[in-house]
Amino acid sequence: MFSASGIRMLAKTTRKNATLNLISQLRHRSSTPINTVVMFVPQQESWIVERMGKFHRILDPGLNLLIPIIDRVKYVQSLKEIAIDVPKQSAITSDNVTLNIDGVLYLRIIDPYLASYGVEDPEFAITQLAQTTMRSELGKISLDKVFRERENLNVNIVDSINKASEAWGITCLRYEIRDIKLPSRVQEAMQMQVEAERKKRAAILESEGVREADINVAEGKRQARILASEAEKQEQINKACGEAAAILSVAEARSGGLKLVAKALEENLGSNAASLSIAEQYVHAFNKLAKSTNTLILPSNAGDISSMVAQALAIYSKVSPSPQNTLATLPQKKDLNMSAIKTEIMPPKSNDDLDEYFSDEDEKKKFLNQQNVPTLTNK
Repeated sequence: MFSASGIRMLAKTTRKNATLNLISQLRHRSSTPINTVVMFVPQQESWIVERMGKFHRILDPGLNLLIPIIDRVKYVQSLKEIAIDVPKQSAITSDNVTLNIDGVLYLRIIDPYLASYGVEDPEFAITQLAQTTMRSELGKISLDKVFRERENLNVNIVDSINKASEAWGITCLRYEIRDIKLPSRVQEAMQMQVEAERKKRAAILESEGVREADINVAEGKRQARILASEAEKQEQINKACGEAAAILSVAEARSGGLKLVAKALEENLGSNAASLSIAEQYVHAFNKLAKSTNTLILPSNAGDISSMVAQALAIYSKVSPSPQNTLATLPQKKDLNMSAIKTEIMPPKSNDDLDEYFSDEDEKKKFLNQQNVPTLTNK
């Protein structure tokens, strides 16, 4: 018993063969003209004439004369390019995958005599040759190469057909694969492979994007740090230059101030002004006591401003490069009353008062010697 699918396939094949035979019979029947003595051959056609059943000649396009009854037009061959549909057939690739493939064959008759007497049915013969050649070429390659090397497959089939059809007076111009049908399971596997390949490419592209992003971020941070360090460096340079300029300005201002002070001390009553300035600074310093810390160091006679002024003048006379006392450096004018000046700026000459000014006996003696005052004894 035949299965339903086998019966349907057999019926389909039978109908296809019957259709091809009918087309061939109609073609030959309609293309064989009757001898009318005067024959007009169309362009791009060749008429094969037989005389008494034997090949006589080939009629060229145009006007031709034939002998009635004796001459007969046996074959009519078209010299135009012919497109033949190659039926679908099954083929097995080198990796044992069954394919259903069909195509279109383009051919041309180059020798009408060989096409008429070399083969019974040129179109059927070339179609069968195309099918067998296709099976042979597909068996040499794998399934993946069938899709990648489709052009090379067509060229190989054309070369193989031309070698076999040379004796038939027919040349194959080109062969085109029209449709390739795969088994459902193979098609599903290929679809899964394509999806996996696309997922792989997507993952690769995503990783490359992440890598490029990380590289760009790292490069941006690097450039930012470089620029920040350069800015900080320039800021420190500018700050150092500003501080240096400020130090120079302060030094120049202090130098000018010291020059003015020295010039003022050389004038009359300069020591009185210095004493007044020291007293003011002493009072101003007492205003800031106990504001920043709780630890205080006070002198024993903090309320005696005159003694502090005298001590400051004594320290100034020690660090001064001149061996003379400050009073000795003052210019002496004829109308200046030195006793009045000494009375204003010098402390009392008693030992009790001098003990309050000088804590060291050597300093007190040195001060009295500079003032040319005899040493007083306590009674």
